Amino acid sequence: MRIIIAGGHGKIALRLEERLKSGAAGIVRNPAHVADIEATGAEAVVCDLERASVEEVAAIVEGADAVVFAAGAGPGSGAARKDTVDRAASVLLADAAERAGVRRFIQVSSMGAGRPPQGGDEVWAAYIKAKTEAEEDLRARDLDWTILRPGRLTDEPGTGLVRLAAEVPPGSVPRDDVAAVIVALLEAPGTARRTLELVSGDTPIKTVVGTE
Repeated sequence: MRIIIAGGHGKIALRLEERLKSGAAGIVRNPAHVADIEATGAEAVVCDLERASVEEVAAIVEGADAVVFAAGAGPGSGAARKDTVDRAASVLLADAAERAGVRRFIQVSSMGAGRPPQGGDEVWAAYIKAKTEAEEDLRARDLDWTILRPGRLTDEPGTGLVRLAAEVPPGSVPRDDVAAVIVALLEAPGTARRTLELVSGDTPIKTVVGTE
């Protein structure tokens, strides 16, 4: 399979590229990040999703088996970039996927999306709003989408054991396991048009996704 990953230099994306290797291409804004992606064995494509046209992005995803939206404005960014990256870039990638005829779309969202933000500040509220609106846009499309809502992300080693369902209790999950779940979702067409929350648990990933 050929998988195009938006936000290719993110912590989840790099782990995903390491698993997919030559089957993946990571989209990055900064040319300085190309070497890090190529070190995983994946291809790097330089494209600024805050400035690119639908036609430009459609040309990148043309011929892919699936796209993964794993981009985010990141820590330290303000409310405005939560909208331009976490919402608008997802909409752009979905527009491009439709134009290029790529049906499978996995969106990395966040637990808390779809509900009023609990606590936090203005930037957190903007982040949850952006993720919620990106989800709503994707659900309205005739694509084979899966929305993945991880809990609090950690850099601990993955265990391969998770809880994955339409609703799970709040918790944390290693980025390693998020990447592994995405790989499993790519191999599980039956998970299309589902919104799934993810935290660490006690069930093997392939079992809970249904690929074994």
